[in-house]
This record gives sequence, structure tokens and C-alpha cells, in this order.
Amino acid sequence: MFKVNMPHEMNQIFARAFNTRDIDNLMALYKENAVLRIDTEKTFAGKAVIAIELQKLLLLPGKMFSRNNFCIEHGDIALLRADHSIVNTDGTIIFSGSSAEAVRRQSDGSWLYIIDHAMGATLPRVDAEIEVPSLGGDG
Repeated sequence: MFKVNMPHEMNQIFARAFNTRDIDNLMALYKENAVLRIDTEKTFAGKAVIAIELQKLLLLPGKMFSRNNFCIEHGDIALLRADHSIVNTDGTIIFSGSSAEAVRRQSDGSWLYIIDHAMGATLPRVDAEIEVPSLGGDG
């Protein structure tokens, strides 16, 4: 089983766990009541449901690589963003994206996912939906 001792290690260890193709290694990184969102539509809550979704991820061929973009730690919680790819043996990128996650320090000092948005940092901006107030003066 994999264990994360520093929050900035989470995404690289997730990739290592994925590359073992063992669902138990992936699930060891999630808190029991964690939530996972893969796209913009549905959130999966709890390890049993998350395991079903991650089994689908394990069906993809190739090797996962993940690099932490940032880690902001505040007490027992950290906010992460990572850029990840799954690469086939010939070097072809099968899948890539950027995630956003929150992890929490556990009583033994390890860190686990509490929120994992697998494509959260890949989503497009929503500028068209934002009303910007007029910045002009009175005249």
C-alpha cells in the first residue's frame, strides 16, 4: 500500500499507485468519506463508489505521469493542482488533464484525499457567465 507523508507528494504517488494496476493501492489514498468528480456532471461520494469509478480508469493502457503544479498547505488541509498524462508505450498520450484536490492530514501524519476533482483544473473559464459591473465614473 502507498502512504503519503507530505501533501505535495500526493499526485506523484497517485500515479505510482495507478501504474501498479491495483485498485487497493489507489483506494489507500482516499479518506472513507471522500468525494471524486471526474467531469462537470457527477460527484461520487465514499470509497466504495469511488473504487468503481477508478476501476474504469485502470482499464486505460499506458503509464501515468503526474507533476504537482502547486500545493498550498494550511494546518491539516492542503489544496493541490497537478498536471497528469497517461502515455502509451510508443509515447502517444492517451489521456491528459489537470486536477484540483484537497487532502487532509490524518492522525498518523499521512495525507489522504478528501476531495478529488480529476479534471477540475482543465475546465474552461466561465467568463461568458460573469456579469462585470461598469468601472466608469459618473461622467
